[in-house]
Amino acid sequence: MKRMISFLAAATLIAAVSTAQEMGYRFKNDEAKERGYNSINRATAEAHIGFLASDELQGREAGYPSGQVAAAYIEANLRAMGLEAWDGKSYRQPFDAYRAERQKRARYTVHPDSIEKLRTQVHQRLKLTNVMARIEGRNPDEVVIIGAHFDHLGVDPLLEGDQIYNGADDNASGVAAALQIARAFAESGVKPERTIIFAFWDGEEKGLLGSEHFMLNWSDPSKIKGYLNFDMIGRNNNEENPEHVVYFYTEAHPAFEQWLRDDIAARKLRLKPDYHAWDRPIGGGDNGSFALRDVPVIWYHTDGHPDYHMPSDHADRINWEKTVDITRAAYLNLWNLANEKTY
Repeated sequence: MKRMISFLAAATLIAAVSTAQEMGYRFKNDEAKERGYNSINRATAEAHIGFLASDELQGREAGYPSGQVAAAYIEANLRAMGLEAWDGKSYRQPFDAYRAERQKRARYTVHPDSIEKLRTQVHQRLKLTNVMARIEGRNPDEVVIIGAHFDHLGVDPLLEGDQIYNGADDNASGVAAALQIARAFAESGVKPERTIIFAFWDGEEKGLLGSEHFMLNWSDPSKIKGYLNFDMIGRNNNEENPEHVVYFYTEAHPAFEQWLRDDIAARKLRLKPDYHAWDRPIGGGDNGSFALRDVPVIWYHTDGHPDYHMPSDHADRINWEKTVDITRAAYLNLWNLANEKTY
């Protein structure tokens, strides 16, 4: 009987210690989460968007020197944060895109079979690169990805007046958000449950080329447990409703909507989302490259405006408060994607 009592006492003590350790881990995790959240701010958003959308960046066209400068800027920021190269070797994923001679008005492609055919005829080639970093998770076999394209439309020397397509909203705003979230996770100091890849896509404006190349070369899409996309998160579609944001998400994961509802209420974020549950959130953004492979998707977008794909898409027209609150909301989304056991 004494042995039984001793055994029960020992079991109770072990359970108590385990519970205390788990509570301590959760407390540290919550503290770290807040540290990352509090690092997201307007000044950093203004710095990133201001640089990427400046006239000196010449519209960041894919395959042109201006796009290469943007890629170098992103890589420099990821290195400064202390993040690892996405594959353990390089922050770049270089690739080529091909299309037929320009009079045929064909689109660029990164599909190997199509490229093989194009090489037999007169063709164009673009040398592009994705820029990526990672934080290794406790379970490296499961991955979540956050992405934004950094290219835009470059310069049109035949335009009268302003000739530079600065692309402040499309998509310097999304790049700034992804960079802030990368820094927030780095500053949290916590190893997430799943590996996080921070991805900056090249060639989106020429046909989702960067994200499609990435997925063509990713061996097992089922290991990607979620993808969060930014594409144009800085403007007002309706000036009378400056808190409007469209929140697309994969219909099979209603938790994605509940997360945002809960965080807006708890954090008093100044957002009024238009929730769009979608079987496969494809649309016209890089999320399509993931949704087509049945990867669960969250996609933030603030709708169209008169400056879309125009030289007038300037940084001084950004709604900074909304951009920052979307970034904060998405940071919390990504924290859940990286750490929740199921969703």
